[in-house]
Amino acid sequence: MHPIPPEEDITALAGHRFPGGEYTVAHWENVLLTGCTGAELLPGGMVHPVALFHLPIAGAGTSIAEMFALGQAESDLSIMIESYDWELFDELYEAVSYHISGEIVSAQRCSQENGALYDRLVFQFEVFSPQQALVARTTITWHYTRNTL
Repeated sequence: MHPIPPEEDITALAGHRFPGGEYTVAHWENVLLTGCTGAELLPGGMVHPVALFHLPIAGAGTSIAEMFALGQAESDLSIMIESYDWELFDELYEAVSYHISGEIVSAQRCSQENGALYDRLVFQFEVFSPQQALVARTTITWHYTRNTL
């Protein structure tokens, strides 16, 4: 059994900003991602929205592994997904260098009716065009389950 991180360590994560950076979707990447969905390529080099699973995370200078570590996940299996919310304000295109920013907007300790604890972290990433227009926002909410029972 892993020790439960102090609540203060978790709540202190709110406001944590990722380094940020750039991300460009290559044509081959769009072909593979689109193929995985069973869809046809979108016209004019438009990127399939499924890219929002990884584009914001990688572009913000982080990784799933770092996100697990920040919340002190007990194991890869201890993360429960509450939601992935994608907001598209404009189309994404291949070969465009998007600027990505990201942060943890909320971090809190929660308990279930049976007394089991979990930590709820909300990550938010924003994707900007080269002209600095907001193109997309992803909000990812994970529960970091704690082995308390």
